[in-house]
Amino acid sequence: METFESLVRAEFTPENTYLNTASNALLPSRTVTALAEAARMRAGGRSLAPLYEDVEASRAAYALLAGVPVERVATGCTAALYTALVAASLPPGADVLTAEDDFASVVNAFHVRGDLKVRAVPLERLADSVRPDTALVAVSAVQSADGRIADLPALREAARAHGARTYVDFSQGAGWLDMDAGAFDYSVSITYKWLLGPHGVAFLVVPEDFGDLRPVQAGWVAAEVPWESCYGPVTELARSARRFDASPALFAFAGLRPSLELVGELGVDAVRAHDLALAGRFRAGLAEAGHTPVPAPGSPIVSVPGLGHRQAELAESGIQVSDRAGHLRASFHLYNTAGDVDRLLDALTG
Repeated sequence: METFESLVRAEFTPENTYLNTASNALLPSRTVTALAEAARMRAGGRSLAPLYEDVEASRAAYALLAGVPVERVATGCTAALYTALVAASLPPGADVLTAEDDFASVVNAFHVRGDLKVRAVPLERLADSVRPDTALVAVSAVQSADGRIADLPALREAARAHGARTYVDFSQGAGWLDMDAGAFDYSVSITYKWLLGPHGVAFLVVPEDFGDLRPVQAGWVAAEVPWESCYGPVTELARSARRFDASPALFAFAGLRPSLELVGELGVDAVRAHDLALAGRFRAGLAEAGHTPVPAPGSPIVSVPGLGHRQAELAESGIQVSDRAGHLRASFHLYNTAGDVDRLLDALTG
């Protein structure tokens, strides 16, 4: 019987100490194989129908992870695209509440509108800052810079109390964090971090009634019958969230399907337990060395103030981490081991 460790070791052969999943994940072996086969399919002139099947299989797998019916899931290429779609749904003068220093893809589209009232408050004050006139609250479930986790239950209740809609970016959580995407009006996630996929895919979850969204980006793939809607205006949009689909990056989905299958085989609970154990080991080692990371309980992302300048030196020694706003950011995922943690600690303290 395959164990968590045997499954992981069969899929990953890192060439260095890779502690940078919050930027990009390593690709599983099965994903690399699928990408190569997709390229051969295209090069050989074979039918691409199997790649469109990968799109729908990936949509279904993400819906399962997000805890929503597949009919509520749209597919696109970037989180920023879907933030723009949400921003376009708001009336002029709408009050939009965001977290200070959140990732640009989550907030920038609201600013470039130019006619919205965009507020930014500290993450810990987000729920308390929802007002009766707030139209939308937009936030990352997990902060990219330092791994802090938003109090999503408190935010949900505050938004409901004041009639505000919610938009949550799960990009730094999907794959290890329990998602309850149905609890929010809109949510989004890219897939090249904790979901182990290639670049080029994002998923949007919408309400059953689509909320206030208008499919302003709709093309032929957003039709109820796409292959009969290639020319002229689309006469009938999809009766599901597919009306918000963008034309799929087929190679990306060819790789994403096996990546999501692996996440399903391992189980989010097991992945989370593994990742958090390593993050806890790193935090304990930092404490012994006199370093205090940004408080982010329950997160596999650990950000250490004042050590960002060590990133280049660590990379030269074969340890991949990030420099974010002067902080050294290490992020731990299923292919990492206690040995990886200890190598990083030794490099920082030696």
